[in-house]
Amino acid sequence: MGTNRRAPAEAEGGLHPADAAGVERFADMLWLEHGLAPNSLSAYRSDLSLLARWLRGRGTALDGAGSADLKDYLAFRLSRAGAAAAAAPAGRASRAMFSPRSQARFVTTCRRYYGWLVRERIRADDPAAHLEMPRLGRVLPKTLAMDEVERLLGAPDTVSAAGLRDRAMLELMYASGLRVTELVKLRRDELNIEHGVVRLIGKGGRERLVPMGEPAMEAVRDYLRHGRPELAGPLSADTVFLTRRGEGMTRQNFWLLIKRHAAQAGIRCKLSPHTLRHAFATHLLERGADLRAVQSLLGHADLSTTQIYTHVANARLKQVHARHHPRA
Repeated sequence: MGTNRRAPAEAEGGLHPADAAGVERFADMLWLEHGLAPNSLSAYRSDLSLLARWLRGRGTALDGAGSADLKDYLAFRLSRAGAAAAAAPAGRASRAMFSPRSQARFVTTCRRYYGWLVRERIRADDPAAHLEMPRLGRVLPKTLAMDEVERLLGAPDTVSAAGLRDRAMLELMYASGLRVTELVKLRRDELNIEHGVVRLIGKGGRERLVPMGEPAMEAVRDYLRHGRPELAGPLSADTVFLTRRGEGMTRQNFWLLIKRHAAQAGIRCKLSPHTLRHAFATHLLERGADLRAVQSLLGHADLSTTQIYTHVANARLKQVHARHHPRA
């Protein structure tokens, strides 16, 4: 199997060999049958490894857990999170917090893992079948107003090769709604500057073509002509965007980049690496784009994932109405 989907061996420190082997077989199945991304596989491994260590503490193997064991573990995590929150200084979130979203991920992990054990006839019953999914409040993505986007896109100093790269990355992400991973791993053969499209392989191996728009095309063209050759070395990666060392960019590189330029642009709101992707979707819908079209551009498998942006757009429209309408 490919090494790109396996966690480092030290991540399994303290895990019983039988449990570790079961977790890896499960991860292999997820990768082969569902094409899950490395980050998703890492989350499944983490949830199962924590559970396995806790179960071993009470003399139970991961494969042998019962329904009561899983419920007791949930209660333990909630109790520990509550104690940590009470002891933490005011206004500081504890690392031990077990949020509803974390609980939901754990329940999903257990359902998939123990359901897989039943399908493989490793055990006859599914102890996770009756675990209740916590209620999740709707969390709206952080986005930017149009003037904030313009300031952010104009922040890089395009005199330097790094500035040309930064401008191209920001323009392309906003113009095409790319995920951060898609942006930093983009290869030159996936860009068609002449036709103004990007070919992407997203989650689950789904391919899509996304238009760039003139400003992004121009920024990318300038970077490829005048910026990338200065950054590239004889052993540089084939990815479009390179660091000053000629290596491929990473998610962390881009996160630092966007934070630095946001500060230069005077943007004070808290950003995420996907802020420009969220702005892309929200601004399209605010201007009347069809929800199905936005779903296709974003590469969402399920329309319900895209629908959250209609709530963002509606919230923004309400703010505009309240601020400017004479009878608001």
